[in-house]
Amino acid sequence: MTKLAANLTMLFTELPFLERFDAAAKAGFKGVEFLFPYAFKAEDISEKLSANDLKLVLHNLPAGNWEAGERGIACHPDRVSEFQQGVDDALKYAKVLGVKQINCLAGIKPADISDEVATATLVSNLKFAADKLQAAGIILLIEPINTFDIKGFFLHNTQQAIDIIKATGSSNIFVQYDIYHMQRMEGELANTIKANLPLIKHLQLADNPGRFEPGTGEINYHYIFAFLNEIGYDGWIGCEYKPKAGTVEGLGWIKAHGI
Repeated sequence: MTKLAANLTMLFTELPFLERFDAAAKAGFKGVEFLFPYAFKAEDISEKLSANDLKLVLHNLPAGNWEAGERGIACHPDRVSEFQQGVDDALKYAKVLGVKQINCLAGIKPADISDEVATATLVSNLKFAADKLQAAGIILLIEPINTFDIKGFFLHNTQQAIDIIKATGSSNIFVQYDIYHMQRMEGELANTIKANLPLIKHLQLADNPGRFEPGTGEINYHYIFAFLNEIGYDGWIGCEYKPKAGTVEGLGWIKAHGI
């Protein structure tokens, strides 16, 4: 059974953030996700989740100065203490919000360090985060992101993510597989998902080009949804796309794809 979660960072942006929970529930969503909760009180978000009978399925660790263009600091060797503090901050929110999966954005590799140093830093930081989250019953995810949208993003393909997970030696790190990002970077969506299914705990979607809703581009989502059911994927799928003509107006793709 396909379980869709509304990404409230990208959907229902016609409304202030805390009003998007009401809109998502009204539209029929049972789960939500978003990039970051940290600009709001955890109790206020929890109240919105409870009032709308919504499950929070995912948010990210703090990712540096987002407004300044940073997209994660986990591969930055000079920001380890900041990363570790971010893990503690995320755990404080998680305990209130009941989230069981937290994603780590690797970040854009600093120009003055080697791939080897960036990898070693990322592996060490992930081990730290995975251990802390595991003690709280929370899974750590890592997400490969395409380097067309975010130039220089360090973690950018599925095999690299798998190799990094293996290098950590942790049993508490899994892949957040974003269909849009991986279509842009490597294609072979169905075969890659199937081959790595035991390590994929969360999916996200958008079509390509444009990162709009399914049915607007080249990805055959009719096939993808049927295939995911066939291979037994039972996790959530985050709807992390840019509505082409308004959020509610664009939700017809769900019924059109038989969901």
